[in-house]
Amino acid sequence: MCPGCSIAVDLHESLQTQPPLLGLVKEAEVAAAGSSPAPVVEPENEGPLYVARRKVYPQRVHGTYRTIKWIVLWITLGIYYALPFVRWNRGLNAPDQAVLIDLPNTRFYFFFIEIWPQEVYYFTGLLILAAMTLFLMNAVAGRIWCGYLCPQTVWTDVFQAIERWTEGDRRQHLLRDQQPWSAARLARSGLKHFLWLMVAWWTGGAWVLYFADAPTLVKDLATFQAPLVAYIWIGILTCTTYALAGHMREQVCLYMCPWPRIQAALTDEHALNVTYRYDRGEPRGSVKKNAALHQQGQPAGDCIDCYQCVYVCPTGIDIRNGPNLGCIQCGLCIDACDSVMAKIDRPTRLIAYDTDLNIKRRQEGKPGLYNIVRARTVLYAAIIAAVAAIMLYTLATRSSEGISVIHDRNPMFVRLSSGELRNAFTVRILNKSLETRDFVLTVDGLTDLDLRVVGDVASTGRMAVIAVGPDQTHELRVLVSTFTPLPPAASIPLTFRISDPKTGQRASVVDHFRGP
Repeated sequence: MCPGCSIAVDLHESLQTQPPLLGLVKEAEVAAAGSSPAPVVEPENEGPLYVARRKVYPQRVHGTYRTIKWIVLWITLGIYYALPFVRWNRGLNAPDQAVLIDLPNTRFYFFFIEIWPQEVYYFTGLLILAAMTLFLMNAVAGRIWCGYLCPQTVWTDVFQAIERWTEGDRRQHLLRDQQPWSAARLARSGLKHFLWLMVAWWTGGAWVLYFADAPTLVKDLATFQAPLVAYIWIGILTCTTYALAGHMREQVCLYMCPWPRIQAALTDEHALNVTYRYDRGEPRGSVKKNAALHQQGQPAGDCIDCYQCVYVCPTGIDIRNGPNLGCIQCGLCIDACDSVMAKIDRPTRLIAYDTDLNIKRRQEGKPGLYNIVRARTVLYAAIIAAVAAIMLYTLATRSSEGISVIHDRNPMFVRLSSGELRNAFTVRILNKSLETRDFVLTVDGLTDLDLRVVGDVASTGRMAVIAVGPDQTHELRVLVSTFTPLPPAASIPLTFRISDPKTGQRASVVDHFRGP
């Protein structure tokens, strides 16, 4: 039986020895006899409501999963720091930065994609894709996002690497922290914090580069000519990165992040998690003790209680105690245990990505069952594919022009001295291309209709020609009049259309003509 199961059994048996209702029955008997019940004795030690942080000193480890984490780290950080400097030619009158969040002009550029404020639904689609991908990852292998791709994990790995380089590995760092402060210790600590601040500073600086032309902003920052808001945000992100990755570390994963609680409700018995295979490891003992037990024909596990899995854990948990919210599924304990098993000539993967269901099956003499393709994962994958296909289709078929119409609210209509009934509209025409275009505006819906555009615009009866600059929105006021008699409280649909004679592209929108 695993340690967690034995603890649960002992707790259950202890609760059975003191039935909760027994005390109430005794109190009722005493009350019926007319005597006062004995005073309730409060327990002396209820335990603290707050547990102070125990500093974690993760030990360096080498192995398959540590290598994967380094590869993911270098790729993700390389993309984050270098992407603002990547150029993309969009032609004249357009920025050449590949990824740019242009807040002054309300545009988002991602290589060949340009997102307007009216197309915010694309971000909704991206959020859905991100959520479903996270759910799929959790259904396949638990919190692998936390262990490999989470920004907190990535930057914490960088900060820990700097710490090991300056302070030494786990044992050296522990010894130095127990020694009194000296010039050498101050120098090491000062160098560590300086490098931390430099990484945090460049992290904040790289983030603001996504909101302006990166080379220009770097030059302005260096010459102190950049906007004040840029320096403010760099300072904020520097402080948060330094605090979260340098000082809070596992506290973020244990207490601040909601995902461990959420994923616990999303997982099932088939999801692979970093698991201590207690069917192999128990009972624990030293190498000599377990070897002697093996020779005597008595049960002995492969775990030698070396605590290497605990020493390398970035959150400081003992995976042998069973599932834990503090486990981020990084697999470093697997690498540490594998190296120990190799040294004592035992099979590796005493700790592995596995399930409790497989452990029970092996205890029953059955082979392990790895059911990755199941209803849950298929559903998540289908949702991801459907949303991605819809987004790709809308991107491929979206037009480079648009029109929106707002009817005046007060007054809804005006009766002119000539007898005409007039409605006023605010029309907004969008030109998403990078060249000036002349759009023909027409209105349909009434047989006797007169269209006039306020301003210096050529209009004749039912048609007007509107020039819109490149990558711009043009707003104009349109007056629609008619002599046609209308029924009481009339609401006649009007179709506003724009067309580009050069390309033949069109767009339309429907509003209503109101009457008395």
